[in-house]
Amino acid sequence: MTYDRLSNDLLIDPTTKHTTDPFPRQEQEPPGLTERMSPLPDHGEQSYRGNRRLEGRRALITGGDSGIGRAVAIAFAREGARVAIAFLPSEQEDADETAEWISDAGSDPLLLSGDLRDESHCKELVARTHQAFGGLDLLVLNAAHQRERGGISTIPTDDFETVMRVNLFAPVFLARAAVPLMDAGSSIITTTSIQGFDPSSDLVDYAMTKAALVAFTKALAEELGPRGIRVNAVAPGPIWTPLIPSTGWPDKLPEFGHNTPLGRAGQPAELAGAYVYLASDEASYVSGAILPVTGGRGL
Repeated sequence: MTYDRLSNDLLIDPTTKHTTDPFPRQEQEPPGLTERMSPLPDHGEQSYRGNRRLEGRRALITGGDSGIGRAVAIAFAREGARVAIAFLPSEQEDADETAEWISDAGSDPLLLSGDLRDESHCKELVARTHQAFGGLDLLVLNAAHQRERGGISTIPTDDFETVMRVNLFAPVFLARAAVPLMDAGSSIITTTSIQGFDPSSDLVDYAMTKAALVAFTKALAEELGPRGIRVNAVAPGPIWTPLIPSTGWPDKLPEFGHNTPLGRAGQPAELAGAYVYLASDEASYVSGAILPVTGGRGL
């Protein structure tokens, strides 16, 4: 038996799937808004096709208004999940747009505004999602804060505390509230980063938190495995999200992502499939894993 090779027009070159052009110099105040970005990110609005792999699941996604979180929210909804997104009040505009895409997929979105630095708010997010959906099966701990640092001696204490509380405290608060409500077959997915393995000195505190999330993911997977709850992480490389122009490095944006073997930054849409896989029954024997989506940069 012989097989014909795939026609070249069926293959997509990953080096040119998305733009390799330099990003324009630009800057926003944190947390950044999508509509102010140039070019606009691709969250899979026109490209992601669902196959109902998450039919009936109930998901809470932090930072679900924009960037990777929006891509995951769209994908989960198109896979049949009910989706709640958590976001800051200043991100309402982005959250409303994400909600439209969730609705377009045939799912009623739950929008939860507030500050993840507040422990009581984290508990409320879980409680409100559980109440609205009648349960909680998927917890995506995705929200993060980062700022460029000029050196260890210049890190402002208040912003350092924000990085720690959003990136580390909130995942613990959320998981602590959610785990008692989750049944066997549920899944927790954290968003770590290549920074957790190959840290940049100008993101020292952010990188610290992402390395800690790797340990958190592996330790929680060991604890919850006997209960049938899987815990995994996605480790993105350079991805074009509002976090980037709001980091404080406008002069670095023209080269952003060009240090990867694929030669470009990734788009949020290119991570959605990783989260769907880890959330689905296709990954039933996957727990404690760190899935890199880095454009070829090694962990």
